[in-house]
Amino acid sequence: MSDAGASGLPLVGVFGGTFNPVHYGHLRSALELVERLQLVRLHLMPSAQPPHREAPECSAVHRAAMVELAVAGEPRLSCDLRELQRAGKSYMIDSLIELRGELGAGTGLCMVLGCDAVLDITTWYRWQELLDWAHIVVISRPGWELPQEGDVAQWLQDHRVEDANRLRDRPAGCIAIEELRPLAISATEIREMLAAGRSARYLLPQSVLDYIQTNKLYR
Repeated sequence: MSDAGASGLPLVGVFGGTFNPVHYGHLRSALELVERLQLVRLHLMPSAQPPHREAPECSAVHRAAMVELAVAGEPRLSCDLRELQRAGKSYMIDSLIELRGELGAGTGLCMVLGCDAVLDITTWYRWQELLDWAHIVVISRPGWELPQEGDVAQWLQDHRVEDANRLRDRPAGCIAIEELRPLAISATEIREMLAAGRSARYLLPQSVLDYIQTNKLYR
């Protein structure tokens, strides 16, 4: 997105996940989205109690601390702790409603999703309300295909915009698809490497790796 196309509402992003642990794949995608969409900032939001999977063995407090270390020094990225401060399951709709209340109607809110999450979006709590509170930016990855028929395909067709500048026209309600640099880094693989006593250096920030070793995580 060029500077000439940045008129309209300012945009803030939110990128949720377990971040177990946060790694350069997450961080590079986050930074590319900030620059591509010219976001004011992007909240990385660790999920305390993910509703679609069992809670990670690594506590939400540790996972959030690692995100905070990873984004230190990059003012456009921040760690958002709100899901750690709420009891019960971490539903994204609750976080979007809170963020919308903080931002007001004069700022666009963009929720970042991977292609795999979009395929399962109908299993999300109150999924059809997500676009009432935010735009959705789908990160396209090589090898993933979006559905061509069914409820999700119709939902994408009804709300998709081809030009991401359109996200600035209104505070919520649109879906944009962005293809980013593929970094084949897996948090699962990192955990397995660490459990096997192998080095995960250069897959994640050294500050995060130091934290993992200090706190004896993923052994």
